[in-house]
Amino acid sequence: MDVKDFDYPLDESLIAQAPLKDRPTCRLMLVNRQDESIEDKYFYDILDYLKPGDVLVRNDTKVIPARLFGVKDETGAHVEVLILKQLKDDTYECLCGNAKAIKVGSKIIFKENVLTATCLKVLDEGIRHLKFHYEGIFLEVLEEVGETPLPPYIHQKEQEEGAYQTVYAKHVGSSAAPTAGFHFDDHLFQKCLDKGVIIVDITLHIGLGTFRPVKVDKVEEHKMHSEQYEISESAAKTLNLALAERRRIIPIGTTSMRTLEANFKKYGRFLATKEATDIFITPGYRPFVSSALITNFHLPKSTLLMLVSAFSSLELMKKAYKHATEEKYRFFSFGDAMFIYG
Repeated sequence: MDVKDFDYPLDESLIAQAPLKDRPTCRLMLVNRQDESIEDKYFYDILDYLKPGDVLVRNDTKVIPARLFGVKDETGAHVEVLILKQLKDDTYECLCGNAKAIKVGSKIIFKENVLTATCLKVLDEGIRHLKFHYEGIFLEVLEEVGETPLPPYIHQKEQEEGAYQTVYAKHVGSSAAPTAGFHFDDHLFQKCLDKGVIIVDITLHIGLGTFRPVKVDKVEEHKMHSEQYEISESAAKTLNLALAERRRIIPIGTTSMRTLEANFKKYGRFLATKEATDIFITPGYRPFVSSALITNFHLPKSTLLMLVSAFSSLELMKKAYKHATEEKYRFFSFGDAMFIYG
């Protein structure tokens, strides 16, 4: 399948630069997989389409200040580093700008006497394994030295505190946010609970696997990077019971869906585990254990657009995205939402 099949035109003015202050008031597109109908609503209307016994699945990962700016000790060359995932102890896999300057043994100074790093391994596509040197607690040092890694299409760098986090973010470790969850606030979750909807938290720490651009011509040639996920005993029990009772499992976001699908595909049921996945969901993937999906509008030619096209169909997504651009929906991380069901 050609990657260009997942391209679409988008006016840059439709790319949301900040979340709405009242998040559930964003727009919601309803996409029915059965009759291929499309309706325009607001996100708080999601309550009308959830049923008692439905299981909403949230990715409770928390974004760390993973973007660092430093200089190479030997030459003073400027270096930008994005922390992707922990490998062991204080060693992390990182995506580096000006990567050619960073070789094995290179020392990077982010803040003198506070945070430095040494390159241990060089990989392709700007990936480096860096060992960080600091005193105290690493996350506290990152809070002092690092920045929230906003996506490059967000040019409004000054955001309100917590803008690039879900209200349920808990387990630190992501270099990007599970943005479909941005549309919920605590009040809306309470209304879901009051209606009899069950809420389950799982964790997938978002890294290069989710946001890496597709640079090949054929979808089948793209290689997904692995990301760490965790499903607890209680979450697995709740999900397995929902399956047994034929109740809907509805992931909030593509990262939640990938976690569910990876776990179920591997074990044939939901199993409590902490491991990595590099699952790549594209059209033709079947069967889905997820019954519906709450998601955002994704970048052209992205693996996320491929996933939602697999869950619905490529033609239906082309129809939905055409409608979204014509009706001037807000796109990407801080944009509007879609509910794919039926």
